[in-house]
Amino acid sequence: MTKLITAFALFVITLLSAQGQVATNETKASKFEQGMGKAFALWGEGKNAEASDVFERIAAVETTNWLPNYYVALVNTTAAFGTKDKEKINILLSKAQNALDVEMIKDQNNAELYVMQAMINTAWIVFDPMTNGQKLSGPTMELYANAEAIAPNNPRVIFSKAEFEIGGAKFWGQDTKPMCAQIDKAIELFATFKPESPFAPKWGLDRALIAQKNCK
Repeated sequence: MTKLITAFALFVITLLSAQGQVATNETKASKFEQGMGKAFALWGEGKNAEASDVFERIAAVETTNWLPNYYVALVNTTAAFGTKDKEKINILLSKAQNALDVEMIKDQNNAELYVMQAMINTAWIVFDPMTNGQKLSGPTMELYANAEAIAPNNPRVIFSKAEFEIGGAKFWGQDTKPMCAQIDKAIELFATFKPESPFAPKWGLDRALIAQKNCK
């Protein structure tokens, strides 16, 4: 499960770096677009802390826009998947959680935020499955259920939920075919999914294709 999610994190970084690069190439980009483009570029270079700092500064100014704090959470959570150092993981996931909490207070009807919270939980489970698995698995499934109720055709919701369930099914020796069918569904949804804005989340297809291949 650790290898799967670490690979997933790398795909996210690749996709979002490309997303940010598009924005920096626009000739009439706003300060928000320029800042977001800079943050994505730093993230793509592996400068996680610097990227997070830029997203935080944008979030402090763009207080009505949920995306900067979302990416603070995403940058730090994906970084946490890549380390086994307890102190570093605590710092990274605390920063991710604090940023996400700001947006969750404002809006409980955003499926992407629920998926992000589920990812933070998963990072804790991967780090210490014996301590956190039983404690967080149930709440994480509730998060995915909430996300699916809000956005049943969001491919990230369908895929992320299925991948999380596959991790649990493999651990307990259960059949993964139902989850693999959901991954197939997510891939179909990615083909028609349209992000609400240039910087809205659109990651996941490449990782879903890898998961689909693993299923077969």
